[in-house]
Amino acid sequence: MGDYSAETVKLTADDGHSFDAYVARPSDQPRAGLVVIQEIFGVNVHIRGVADSFAAEGCLAIAPALFDRIEPGIELGYAPDDVARGRALKDEIAWDRALADIAAALGFVAGAGKAGVVGYCWGGSLAWLAATRLKPAAAVCYYGGAIYEHRDEQPNCPVMFHFGEQDAGIPMDQVKAVGETHPEEELYTYPAGHGFNCDMRGSYHAESAALARERTLTFLKRTLG
Repeated sequence: MGDYSAETVKLTADDGHSFDAYVARPSDQPRAGLVVIQEIFGVNVHIRGVADSFAAEGCLAIAPALFDRIEPGIELGYAPDDVARGRALKDEIAWDRALADIAAALGFVAGAGKAGVVGYCWGGSLAWLAATRLKPAAAVCYYGGAIYEHRDEQPNCPVMFHFGEQDAGIPMDQVKAVGETHPEEELYTYPAGHGFNCDMRGSYHAESAALARERTLTFLKRTLG
């Protein structure tokens, strides 16, 4: 893994909305671009760390602050009150508005080469919708609860799915239905619950997170270069 630097930039979506985005740049020439799509907790220290980790792997990584459409600078933790607030904030943002911000982020990293998306929780659902409604070169979707209801949409790029077998919010029959609808895509399940990738949550499962990351990096190197 290499060095990187980080900064916050201002982007503007097609509808004129201006918002912040956290950018992590590899010290060497980036090999690809990657939009890191937040959970319901904002672009907090965890999501910034995820972007940093992908920059260390050579990607120009950007995490758009999707909650800026409601209030700038929202960063939440993982206590029950934070979860409740995050869910309420998420519910105020229509899919197409969040996708407009993701499209602007994809445009920002387009100069780095092929550009993909990776999303977690709410961001996992948005990564799927980005794959079907936008034009990323690849998409990785971690435990997106709305993927099932949008499973009949067709992706414009290769997709990788990660789900926890003990996720109380995403039953395994829904995961199975997603896999059966898109057998051409890579889908993996893990002996873990929702949010297993986040080492700041009680549901963190180190072995599953490491394996999912290894698979994700291999997939991104194959699809983005």
